[in-house]
Amino acid sequence: MTAGPAGPRLVVLSCCLGILAIGINGTAIMTALPTMRRDLALDAGHLAWAVNAYLVAAAACVMLGGAVTDRIGAARASVAGLLLFALASVVIALARDADMLLAGRALQGLGAALSIPSTLAAISTASPPERRAAAIGAWGGALMLGFSIGPLIGGILTHLTGWRVIFWADGAAILLAAFGLWFAGPRRPALPATKRHRFDGVGFVSLAVAMVATIFALQGLTHVGRAPVRLAVPLGIALLAFALFVRRERRRPDPLVDFGLFATRGFRPALIIATTAMVCILPLLLFFNLDAQRPDGLGLSAIAAGALLLPMSTGLLAFALLAPRLAARFGVRRPIGAALVLVAVAAPGVAWAFEARALPLLGFGLFWLGAGLAVPYAIAPRLALAEIPGPQAGQGSGIVNSCTLLGGSIGVTLGAMAFGEDGFSRVMVLLAGAALIGLLAAARLPPARPARTGRP
Repeated sequence: MTAGPAGPRLVVLSCCLGILAIGINGTAIMTALPTMRRDLALDAGHLAWAVNAYLVAAAACVMLGGAVTDRIGAARASVAGLLLFALASVVIALARDADMLLAGRALQGLGAALSIPSTLAAISTASPPERRAAAIGAWGGALMLGFSIGPLIGGILTHLTGWRVIFWADGAAILLAAFGLWFAGPRRPALPATKRHRFDGVGFVSLAVAMVATIFALQGLTHVGRAPVRLAVPLGIALLAFALFVRRERRRPDPLVDFGLFATRGFRPALIIATTAMVCILPLLLFFNLDAQRPDGLGLSAIAAGALLLPMSTGLLAFALLAPRLAARFGVRRPIGAALVLVAVAAPGVAWAFEARALPLLGFGLFWLGAGLAVPYAIAPRLALAEIPGPQAGQGSGIVNSCTLLGGSIGVTLGAMAFGEDGFSRVMVLLAGAALIGLLAAARLPPARPARTGRP
């Protein structure tokens, strides 16, 4: 394994810059969406799909991204994924209607599905063994930092310069990262034909269809009384596609998903916990901003709404960094369980403070809500990966990433239903319920096993 003349440091810097920009993009759009709604004449369905198009595309294609990385090498895959993400950002920046926005978001999801596994692989392969753990930690920290500061950056740019600048700036940063990797990345050739596994195209398509149909079926729940076909048809398609996927994968010698992994002790509860964390985080960010920036809500500007989320971002980042130490000292069950109880308690408090317009108490509640979500978000994916054999780590990472992304999409879809009924307060009820589901899964975790290093 050789690196370009600029060496491994430029690889790490470029990958961290790219993943930082992807993280910022993922949450900055939440603050900008109320303004985008007015500029692009988006309805409630468009708003949900502005988030879901990205999440579903990324969830469906993340295992494809891992397969492409194995075939063409981490550096080439990273450059391709980052360039695709930058192109998608330009499409969104130039959008004049909902269709162009949603196309750009789906393309961003595809770029993220290729960039996330490939940049992590590029860092791992380019770094010397003694520096590999620190490099991977920097990659994970950059992603979490971007995710945490995205709402504030989105609010500032939307308020001062307009929401389109978010995507121009994001595309420019990612383009810079791609150029850095192009000049310094590890030049690993594609795998020889004799070592390649045949990619399961039918399985990939059936899984993607099942995911998309599931989201449409959930959206159809709101119309089940007057238009039951809007639930029945996509639900039937989802079940058929998933049945086809399971049947095909069980018969393949090199399946896209090895269902035997789900029998591994600790993998399923850790996967449920990681997924429920994402079910909570994304609807919190989206519907807080929609209600906070409404004239009949808090009536805040984009920058004020982003600033009000700063306590939550601080709690999310601080406790995500603290979580591995908590797991090392107390095991994984107690910190995750305590954090999920905190979410279940803090969510109603945040709802009350929001309705009472008690901004200091709202900020206090958001801090602890972010802290409570950070611990399972940081620990559970690592624990899930620690439970599977090394040769299957790549596939396990794809499963974890795919489920958490799909969980975020499910959270946004259910959150849209709750928001339509009773605004942001009802969304907080959804968060509390999801936290209790995660708590049930946490009870099945190993009692005192520290989380190992590494990220999905």
